[in-house]
Amino acid sequence: MKRLFAAAAIAASLLSPAAYADQKNDDRISDQVRMRLATDPDVKGGALDVTVHDGVVVIRGRVDTEKGKNKATKLAKKVKGVKQVDNELKVGPPS
Repeated sequence: MKRLFAAAAIAASLLSPAAYADQKNDDRISDQVRMRLATDPDVKGGALDVTVHDGVVVIRGRVDTEKGKNKATKLAKKVKGVKQVDNELKVGPPS
């Protein structure tokens, strides 16, 4: 157990305050993008994969329509702090 705490302390010390703030911001962006996608009737994005690194959002998964795919990009871009959106969504029924 002591080793676990020591490892956690070392890992935390490796993160600079700026890196920690960036990660916290990416987490906030990810949460907000996921919420917007999940609640939108065109996107229906509850099962989509959203990752964020340095404000760049990557959206993966499948949507029913091209309209839903395009709207996912628009919704993500509206979140404060998003620098770029990489929309890798596939359109069509699940395979």
